[in-house]
Amino acid sequence: MAFNILVVDDSETMRAVIKKTVAMSGVQIGDIREAANGKEALQVLQDVWIDVVLSDINMPVMGGVEFLREVKRDEVLRNIPVIFVSTEASQARIDEVTTLGAAGYVKKPFMPEKIRDILLDVLTKAYTSRMTEEGHDVMPEASNESDF
Repeated sequence: MAFNILVVDDSETMRAVIKKTVAMSGVQIGDIREAANGKEALQVLQDVWIDVVLSDINMPVMGGVEFLREVKRDEVLRNIPVIFVSTEASQARIDEVTTLGAAGYVKKPFMPEKIRDILLDVLTKAYTSRMTEEGHDVMPEASNESDF
């Protein structure tokens, strides 16, 4: 099964780095979408099926924390895992977003393996939960073709 991923960051360069990292991870990827802020990300989530979001915290228009709050308020979107990838890594901030429902946190700069590991963990949990709710017993797998 291929997973659709949304990368949210106000830096076009960082979006490209994250997309390349995800593509090299060995995780089976369907479509990778992009948004420059939380407001754009909410629109993408309304328009297409997304399995996981990788988002920055500090962005103009709508930052990552406000974006997460909006996702968790929405009955349809609330189960989409949001992983933060940010330079802001104080324990207070990590605790805040974890309490709000973030699925994970990666500090920039990051090692590609960190993105792969957290994606596999989060997607396995999300997929297992969804399949269990639907009465299936299937788990996502990483390809043995990781470029790391």
